[in-house]
Amino acid sequence: MEITGARVLVTGASRGIGRALAAGFARGGARLALVARSAGPLEELAQELGGDAYAADLTDPDAVAGLVARVEEDGPVDVLVNNAGVSNIGYVLDQKPEEIEVLFRTNLLTPIHLCQQAIPRMLERGRGHIVNMGSVAAVVTPPGLAHYGASKAGLAHYTASLRLELKGLPIGLTLVQIGSTDTEMDDATQAYPPYEFLRRGRSVDQVRFPIEQVVDGVIEAVREGRPHVVLPRSLRALTSLVEIPRGFMRLAFRKASPRP
Repeated sequence: MEITGARVLVTGASRGIGRALAAGFARGGARLALVARSAGPLEELAQELGGDAYAADLTDPDAVAGLVARVEEDGPVDVLVNNAGVSNIGYVLDQKPEEIEVLFRTNLLTPIHLCQQAIPRMLERGRGHIVNMGSVAAVVTPPGLAHYGASKAGLAHYTASLRLELKGLPIGLTLVQIGSTDTEMDDATQAYPPYEFLRRGRSVDQVRFPIEQVVDGVIEAVREGRPHVVLPRSLRALTSLVEIPRGFMRLAFRKASPRP
């Protein structure tokens, strides 16, 4: 997918990795469609980067239902980046039902719904790329992130299934799985007491991965059609183990269509 001139929809664009991704795609010559709940900061970012802002609460099914159609009133979406996410770090039994509901809607259900909306439109145009921002927490099971890890594991498995069912069609798919990164969301993670033990005297900065390298990895993956981005690279062995049974299934269907 050529970035220059492509229209890129980024969710969770007002801060953190989403904001950095938006700036990175803008530097690459992309036209931006930015989505987040906070209308004010989103509008400011859109003006700064020369993009369009679409304020939306991604935990609201009604707001999500027509989001891609709303964005495409101003032009087709070539690249969908499902970045929005929440972690709700904390002891599993302290999590309230409504908090769990919001987490799974934001991290898993909304990305699925947006894929379901965007893919038919991309297929009709004969091109498109989807980036699903996952986490290494989908593979390992760190304390305090039971629901977050489960939601990201679901997103990873859904992406693998999409890859199989869309085989041979002009849609690129990239799953991004990253460790601790310099964001506000990770600030809460690093402040959770068990992580102080895990760091074993190291500073927060020593265990975090630079957000700029995440941006570079994602944009390069879109340009080159790479299926996976795993950062830091030292974690690739962990994620590759999960991909073995998924790869076996792709191999099993190599000569057969997975579609009815």
